[in-house]
Amino acid sequence: MTNEGLLQIEDCVDAGGAIVLPPGATLISLIERNIANVGEAVAFRYLDYAADERTVELTWAQLGRRMRAIGARVQRVASHGDRVAILAPQGLDYVAAFYAAVKAGAIAVPLFAPELQGHAERLETALTDARPTAVLTTSAVADTVREFLQHRDVGKGLAVIAVDEIADADGAAFRPIMLEVDDVSHLQYTSGSTRAPVGIEITHRAVGTNLLQMILSIDLLDRNTHGVSWLPLYHDMGLSMIGFPAVYGGHSTLLSPTAFIRRPQRWILALAAGSRTGRVVTAAPNFAYEYTAQRGLPTPGADIDLRNVVMIVGSEPVSMAAITSFRTAFAPYGLPATAIKPSYGIAEATLFVSTIAPEAQPSVVHLDRDQLSEGLAVPVAADTDAVAQVSCGQVSRSQWAVIVDPDAHIELADGHVGEIWVHGDNVAQRYWGLPDESRDALDARLESRLDVDSHANGSPADARWLRTGDLGVYLAGELYVTGRRADIITIDGRQHYPHDIEATTTEASTMVRPDHVAAFAVDDGLVLIAERASGTRRADRLPAIESIRKAVWTRHRLYPVDVRFVPAGSIPRTTSGKLARRACRGQYLRGELRG
Repeated sequence: MTNEGLLQIEDCVDAGGAIVLPPGATLISLIERNIANVGEAVAFRYLDYAADERTVELTWAQLGRRMRAIGARVQRVASHGDRVAILAPQGLDYVAAFYAAVKAGAIAVPLFAPELQGHAERLETALTDARPTAVLTTSAVADTVREFLQHRDVGKGLAVIAVDEIADADGAAFRPIMLEVDDVSHLQYTSGSTRAPVGIEITHRAVGTNLLQMILSIDLLDRNTHGVSWLPLYHDMGLSMIGFPAVYGGHSTLLSPTAFIRRPQRWILALAAGSRTGRVVTAAPNFAYEYTAQRGLPTPGADIDLRNVVMIVGSEPVSMAAITSFRTAFAPYGLPATAIKPSYGIAEATLFVSTIAPEAQPSVVHLDRDQLSEGLAVPVAADTDAVAQVSCGQVSRSQWAVIVDPDAHIELADGHVGEIWVHGDNVAQRYWGLPDESRDALDARLESRLDVDSHANGSPADARWLRTGDLGVYLAGELYVTGRRADIITIDGRQHYPHDIEATTTEASTMVRPDHVAAFAVDDGLVLIAERASGTRRADRLPAIESIRKAVWTRHRLYPVDVRFVPAGSIPRTTSGKLARRACRGQYLRGELRG
């Protein structure tokens, strides 16, 4: 495909509007198109704030040379289909290592360097599961990687390759590999928020289809659309942000999660720089929007123009408070009312499932709390007895999402809450090495569809469905995600959403650090773990605890058996920043959470 021009989106849509990948289109063939047609154009830019705040760029031609050189080195230690893990810091070496492993015929396993604090167990779990033949890293952390591996069984005999020490000339030894569109390109490990991390087999077809679904749904058809991302490259959303350029022949600007956390204004400055030259797309979870609104405001007189920015917020469920605070803070800098796009995605669907229309603004519906606990979504006026839910819009083309009774496997009518099931070419077919789990979660079958207005219309009668584990509902043609099945709190026969109780807890006392509360059930009843807000370490906790108990009882008719304040950073989170309620509950039961 290297003799063909840049990919034309219209060539990927058939007469009926369905997405159809061009024959032989893989991640690597798309990159090779870009090398052949826009080789000297920038592919990736990295804003390095670690030392001297330098900007590093990689053109498509340079990326091609790095991929061949690193790929040749990989081929010396790995065969076709072997797993090759990436344990490297955020940066262009990570991007080159990921694509080089795929180009070499291996299955890439994007992970993180052991320097990521608090996640050694997750890293060991993923490595033990994937059993890679080699590890790609950088010279800056190679010793740390080797030290981590030498104390673990999985590290015995494992080749550790520092990719930045490989010369471009080594690419002469690269052996071309014929990749197929249904080959597995990489294993995407789940975040581990509700269970141990598992590897999802993502094929070239799934990646290509999902990127096109995003581009068409968000109307990013202008080839002068670029990406900006600080999301970790081992996360599904972070990988998608480096996938956009492969389709477009454009570029993405990257920075590290640490650089963002230390100074969120860096994200805004990068978006403004991109907005001056064309459209720019970014993505982040709830907390990033709230955090940036609080601590990322530009200095007075700063030249910030966000008029061409598109911002995906993909947390489950999406927070309207986060959206409102960000829009209020940055509207003076040209941020359009339609810029923020509440969306729904899941790693097993490669990432993207639904979003609001390009011209739409984020919207919220208020649902009766008691009815919602019974599985019915009944809109009511906004008051203390209502639960706010943000619309995640419409499901992308060539993809279907139905609301299903998780026990009977039958489609539910609009207004009824059930498990979200998804079907499409973007959905993974297997978990790595887990045939039973794959069959249960990725090969589900609908027992019956609605006779009228079925959201499964157009999908094959014998379609395989992904059981997402997420709860949702359709209202007026739009999808709302209400929570995770595994997180539901059931007390005295009534179901409660933990994020709803956590929001009440936060509102009840200024001593609670916003977005840092975990609610879960134990045998005795409801437990609330709250991190202390900044500056409250010496404050008396008893009045705050009583305020929280009163608020939770008034709004939810639940009396917490334990409300415990813990220091900032105590509540475990996944590598993608989600609350790890299951892990928090385990720590609580083991007596490891002191407060």
